[in-house]
Amino acid sequence: MSASAEESVHPTVRKAAAWAWRLLVLFAVVAVVGLVARRLEVIVVPVALALMMSALLLPGVDWLDRRGVPRGLAVFLLLLGGLAVLAGLLSFVVDQFIDGVPGLVEQVTQVISSTQRWLVEGPLHLSSDQIDSVGDTVVHGLRDNQAKLTSGALSTAEAITKIFTGAFVVLFTLIFFLYGGRDIWQFTVKFFPSQVRERVHAAGIAGFESLIGYVRATFLVALVDAVGIGIGLAVMAVPLALPLASLVFLGAFIPLIGAVLTGLLAVLVALIAKGWIYALVTLGLIIAVNQLEAHVLQPLVMGRAVSIHPLAVVLGISTGGVLAGIVGALLAVPTIAFIDRVVRALTASGEPAESEPASDGISNGPPDAAVQPR
Repeated sequence: MSASAEESVHPTVRKAAAWAWRLLVLFAVVAVVGLVARRLEVIVVPVALALMMSALLLPGVDWLDRRGVPRGLAVFLLLLGGLAVLAGLLSFVVDQFIDGVPGLVEQVTQVISSTQRWLVEGPLHLSSDQIDSVGDTVVHGLRDNQAKLTSGALSTAEAITKIFTGAFVVLFTLIFFLYGGRDIWQFTVKFFPSQVRERVHAAGIAGFESLIGYVRATFLVALVDAVGIGIGLAVMAVPLALPLASLVFLGAFIPLIGAVLTGLLAVLVALIAKGWIYALVTLGLIIAVNQLEAHVLQPLVMGRAVSIHPLAVVLGISTGGVLAGIVGALLAVPTIAFIDRVVRALTASGEPAESEPASDGISNGPPDAAVQPR
């Protein structure tokens, strides 16, 4: 383009065009990375989960290491203890669920029977034949869709296979992250140009610090949510109080909406088992716990770990849920927190302090500096 032709274009248009093609390139890179991650989700998701679990367990491994316990033994003890607690909790919850389901089924049967009587004897005055025909329609629908149900069972079997494969990858990746994560990171940094290794190294440490703070804070918030709702359900004698509290604990790892969505299941159980008054009380309990989380726990605990606007949290969870389901919603916020801290560190003004660089361009500070929160 000649100089006169270029000058004929308004400067704002030229700037907009320059921004546009650069944004298109960035969008294309993000899209390609997303497609690759989607294709390799059996590997990417377990590695991401292992990174989050290492953020939770690594401070404990370092604590044992500083007190003279061999690092391999420290990793083994932390993993063994964690698996024992998880297996014991799941076993106890499953036993409680098995013991409580028959009573809940009986109560559901009574509710269905009373509903049928109300439909026949109440203001609707439906006939027994109409109600029976509805039941027959449901049965015929199940029979007609037997093939779909079978294919669904096959899909479930395939999903179980993927779960076991993912668990295997998570376990071994977690072992290597806990035992030699710093060496892995320093090796990764060597792929960057030598003049930026210091900054990339510091950005990675900052991102992992935010991940440690996020996991710790989320664990504490989820525990408080589960204990509060579990105690309330137990006081009201709602069936399956402990399994429901456990679901709330797991759901609370999805910020803002996880505990509410899993708590609605407790409202449904209370409605079926105890009536609408207990259901309203349970709903009020969930709202109260959610307000405690939003106005007390999140600012005091989570606010010190990560500083992300609530709108970014909601949009991140929604996008992660659309792209990768429950796992995407679970990993969305820690991913945003990690990227936010890394970008802040990379774009921070000022250069690192002058010091004698190591042979590979990475400072040889104390190893625990990479994992201790600020």
